[in-house]
Amino acid sequence: MSVALLEELLGQARRAGADAADAILVSGTSLGIQVRQGRQEELERSEHNDIGLRVFAGTRSAIVSATSADPAGFARLVAQAMAMARVVPEDGFAGLCERALQGVGDDGGALELSDEAAPDVAALLDRAQRAEAAALAVSGIQNSLGGSAGFGRTEVALVTSGGFSGRYARSSHSVSASVLAGSGTSMQRDYDYHSVVYLGDLDDPEAIGRSAGERAVARLHPTKPRTGRMPVVYDPRVSGSLLGHLAGALNGGSVARGTSFLKERMGTRVLPSGISVIDDATRRRGLRSKPFDGEGVPTAPLVLVGDGEIRSWVLDGRSARQLGLASTGNASRGTSSPPSPSTTNLHLAGGTVTPAALMADIGEGVYVTEMMGSAVNGLTGDYSRGASGYMIRNGALAEPVAEFTVAGNLLDMFASLQPADDLEFRRGTDAPTIRVETLLVAGA
Repeated sequence: MSVALLEELLGQARRAGADAADAILVSGTSLGIQVRQGRQEELERSEHNDIGLRVFAGTRSAIVSATSADPAGFARLVAQAMAMARVVPEDGFAGLCERALQGVGDDGGALELSDEAAPDVAALLDRAQRAEAAALAVSGIQNSLGGSAGFGRTEVALVTSGGFSGRYARSSHSVSASVLAGSGTSMQRDYDYHSVVYLGDLDDPEAIGRSAGERAVARLHPTKPRTGRMPVVYDPRVSGSLLGHLAGALNGGSVARGTSFLKERMGTRVLPSGISVIDDATRRRGLRSKPFDGEGVPTAPLVLVGDGEIRSWVLDGRSARQLGLASTGNASRGTSSPPSPSTTNLHLAGGTVTPAALMADIGEGVYVTEMMGSAVNGLTGDYSRGASGYMIRNGALAEPVAEFTVAGNLLDMFASLQPADDLEFRRGTDAPTIRVETLLVAGA
């Protein structure tokens, strides 16, 4: 039904004079609940049915969107889009993606993106209460910021005047807990959460709660590290942020604009040998998996960095045309914005030692578990972020530390990066424990 609606919308756009067009429909439902001190505090249910139309008049294009897919409003959408397309500046790189499939796109069935399980309010309430209760049961926990559980299902449909039509659905299940340890001015907060596509893969609420409680208690009475240069080790909960900075520099849009510090480094080594960075939208039950991208291009595993060397940019159709390349199937879009390049299930691979072995020779260093703020210069790679975590002394975790900054340059950081062997696919952008050999730590 969703594909038929979009085909009707495109038909009207072509009859109104559009040289080409595409339309996307994103619909879904979500249900979430939050508890505090065992009592239901918030219950939220939402439904949405958003539609977007992009039209091309020569090398000009425009996008309009609506929160209703009622065909009675299609004529108005088309008229608005065509009026805008006739007055906006020309864009020589605009157009439908040349690699878009003809015919019907894969519905993603082999990727297992849509779980039939649909928990009700009672099931979500029980899950949230169990997570919070387990966190509160940890010795040293004084208060709760809440336990939560959620469920959602979304359908995406895309049709282009180039002949592509496709749809897929995805589901999500989640649980989380956040608590406070200590008292007065020495209180510390921490959390844990888990989000999956299939309910059967979700961690037990009690495990999430215990983890949140233990993390909070472990952070009590932090000091500040001394200021100086030392090794910094990133916990898997934050190591993905380094991968995110790398992906941002490999983004085709940034490269085409000349705003990436890696723009001249295609084919050169930026990570140590043996390390790879892979974007894979075809991972079974992946949090960001999808059978085709926002322009109808089929997805496939993409090696961005292989054996330490840059192998590919992250490209959509427009950035690919700017760079004289082909789309990598990484176009991402909503109903009210044009496609832009974006990663999906991104991970760093190649670690061969345990986290303990990774830290064994560090006499003094910092182990980072949380980061805040961001001062990363995309042009130069200069890096500075606030952090908290633990000291590393004689190869082992020691006292908690907070209110310090880690700073360096991403090129130097990437060159000395050492991953451990504890990679898990939990967040969409995933990396194992990572050691960066020398950063400036600004503390006491």
